[in-house]
Amino acid sequence: MHDWARMTGWSRRRILGAALAAAASPLTAAVLPPISQANAATGEWPFRRGVNTWPWFALTREYPAPRTDYDWPPFQSQRPVPTQADLARLRASGLDFIRLPVDPGPFLAADAGRRAELMDMLDAAVDAARAAGLGVIVNVQANGATHYWNPERLYSSTAAPEFESYRALVSEIAERLQGKTSGMVALEPVNEPPQDCSSEAWPAVQASLLTAARVLGPSVPLVVTGGCGSMVRGLTALDPAPLTDFEPILFTFHFYEPYLFSHQGAPWMREPIYRALNNVPWPASAGTLERTLASVRARMAQDSERSEEAKKAAYEETEKVLKVYFDAEPDRRFIDGYLKQVSDWAETHGIARERVIMGEFGALRTDARYTAAPNPDRARYVADVRQSAEAAGFPWAFWDLFDGMGMMDDTTRALDPAMVEALGLRMPPT
Repeated sequence: MHDWARMTGWSRRRILGAALAAAASPLTAAVLPPISQANAATGEWPFRRGVNTWPWFALTREYPAPRTDYDWPPFQSQRPVPTQADLARLRASGLDFIRLPVDPGPFLAADAGRRAELMDMLDAAVDAARAAGLGVIVNVQANGATHYWNPERLYSSTAAPEFESYRALVSEIAERLQGKTSGMVALEPVNEPPQDCSSEAWPAVQASLLTAARVLGPSVPLVVTGGCGSMVRGLTALDPAPLTDFEPILFTFHFYEPYLFSHQGAPWMREPIYRALNNVPWPASAGTLERTLASVRARMAQDSERSEEAKKAAYEETEKVLKVYFDAEPDRRFIDGYLKQVSDWAETHGIARERVIMGEFGALRTDARYTAAPNPDRARYVADVRQSAEAAGFPWAFWDLFDGMGMMDDTTRALDPAMVEALGLRMPPT
């Protein structure tokens, strides 16, 4: 089986479209039952089907270097933020939790007064989700595109320039969540660690952050992960034995393989093949190499920013990787094979499958902003990944609620029926 992640690298999306509207009218809703410490080890968790709610606490207004602070309020006002009604509709669709990415930069750069305001905003967001009957995984998600408060400076190692500041923030958030959780609110201290899968730096960083979280959040469920961007290979390289000291814990990994499908047309990918890549089918047997290459040539012909030499080199590389893609004929069996690695790891270490969350998966769609996956192919891919995860017993969180990988329109707040169906959900009443 081809290792698509190694072939394409594991650089991610970090551009998508996007203030914190804290929200807070209480909503009467059925609240999921609390979880006990004893149930935690057996996998009786409330997190089963979720969605990421980026950019609720993302898309910031940082000042350029050499400044390291943010305008106030620090989040772009035009970004889409779920309302209380949106959250209620997500619950009615069959989702039971949200994963809430939080950019730590504005918190770390703020003075004490504004940091307290930001913490109150985060409190309000968690309370709004809980009022809608949704569990919450708060994920501290540093922005790799920002010039200062980025993963390299925050947690590339325990000696990173701002690691102690980051560690203190994780502890402070854990303290806030301690008062909210009965197993329904969890903390994920890092998103997609940048260290290599076999790096010794990541286990040391993670243990230090978990230790800090446990000081002020002694019973908050903590979500742990492996290195190399939380990919499958990162989790399967993780030794979970030392982490038992931090129970209750959950494990997570992200799944976007094969990237040639899920990230086709993504302008934020570093590799030059992705920019013009489009019309890659899912499964591969649903199309042909010739049709996809013709679509790539058409996109490249419209590209006035790259030189002809650069486009020629990108096309040659695209042709090579697409030939590998079509020869391999990836389909649902390809996904099952990848996820079996996670199942085998869980079985080896005696970890209940319900404790292993596929924290992100999805694919970029074709719309007014992006030329990417054909939408019927995208729906087939999302359905295959979701069904494969469920067959393996893994909970999941779809990426994303909004923007190019989303399931809800940024403006109208209409849910995409194709994504609702692909996720095995139901359209809520309007």
